[in-house]
Amino acid sequence: MARTRGECPRRVRFWRWRRNPLRRRSDVIEAWLLLTTLVLGIVLGGFGALAAAGAVDDSLAERRASSREVRAVLTEDAARALPAPAPESGDTRVWTKVRWTAPDGTGRTGRARADADAEAGSAVTVWTDREGRLVSEPPGGAEARFQTLMAGATVAATAGGMALLAAWVLRTRLLRRRAAEWETEWRLVEPAWRKRMTG
Repeated sequence: MARTRGECPRRVRFWRWRRNPLRRRSDVIEAWLLLTTLVLGIVLGGFGALAAAGAVDDSLAERRASSREVRAVLTEDAARALPAPAPESGDTRVWTKVRWTAPDGTGRTGRARADADAEAGSAVTVWTDREGRLVSEPPGGAEARFQTLMAGATVAATAGGMALLAAWVLRTRLLRRRAAEWETEWRLVEPAWRKRMTG
């Protein structure tokens, strides 16, 4: 079937894998490089994502296991505490002095967040480690899942990006080598070609 004017030639897919007179050794190497990059990107990204997500999940589970909720009592009015955060943060609580009892029965003091209108003697919930020191509340539920997913996605993207970067470097070297081969072959063909065109 004749091609009409303006029609684009049909693109031949997977031409590097098929035998044809225009295929060079560098074309075959490039095809294998692209396939290897795809497989490595998927495998490394998948395993890396699973490993990172598992490590973060284990770390968060350990934090939850090693911390506990404790009832603490304000030792001062929250209004006399440190200045409240900027309203844009959405958190109206302030850092105020609190007292709680450690697992060994000793009294401890420190600073924790409380509502800005809380008075001395009011109860607040704080989180402590096994020794009774104040710690931040361990993430749980949706926040823990988000952190786990973000760790997995970050490692997957990094592993895939490294595979792509390595492939890009190797492909650039292949393209330079191919250009040098063409230059060498053109030097051999060009005199005969010029003679035919001018003769």
